[in-house]
Parts: sequence; structure tokens; C-alpha cells
Amino acid sequence: METPENLKYRDTDEWVNVEGTTATVGISDYAQDQLSDIVFVEYNFSAGDEIKKDDVLATIESVKAAGDVLSPVSGKILEFNQNLEDKPETLNEDPFKAGWMCKIEMSKPEELDVMMNASDYIKYCNERD
Repeated sequence: METPENLKYRDTDEWVNVEGTTATVGISDYAQDQLSDIVFVEYNFSAGDEIKKDDVLATIESVKAAGDVLSPVSGKILEFNQNLEDKPETLNEDPFKAGWMCKIEMSKPEELDVMMNASDYIKYCNERD
């Protein structure tokens, strides 16, 4: 399981990469593996919308299951990775680079404080298996 050290993780399997006040959000390698072959991504918000932590950011469907992606932070949505709508399998192939889901201008950066670092997230995933 790939788990980049520079990211923060949630127990709902989203990751965040922070650059200044911008949070890039995606799903973890663990999440994409559990979902299996991803066939559909639908965003529930638009660029420019305000989102709150734990709002359903997107829905992902796979051949195995469907799941919600929860926003790990509150703020204004700057952009979505539109490529995922045409190529949802990118989430399986490259969840941390080409498979990023959206960018959010954080309004409450302190929400990051409760997220896990990579080693804690790996431990958490191992306990679930």
C-alpha cells in the first residue's frame, strides 16, 4: 500500500496535501484498493461553492461498491479534477498524483490537526484488515 509521507489522512480514507492555504484532496491507495475497479465519479459541488468538513464531496462507484468522498476540510472549492469524470480508473492507477479530486481554499486550517500522518494511517489500515 502506497502512503506518501507528506500527506495527511482521515479515517474515512481521504488524503490532503497542503500548500499554503490550499488543500488538494483525494482518496487513499487503501480506499481505491477496497473499492476495486472504479467506473464512475460524480461531484456533488461546483467550483466556487463553499463546503464544510464532512460534506459529501463526491460519489465514487466501482464494480464492487459505491462510496462517498467526504470533504476533510471546510472552505471554498477552487477546482475539480475533471479528468476523473471521463477516466475514473485514474483513481485506481494513480490515486496520489493524476487521481487528485479537488482543491479547496481552507477556511479552517485547524481542521487538519485531527488528521493522521502516514505511519498512523498505515497502522489504522492494518488494524482494519
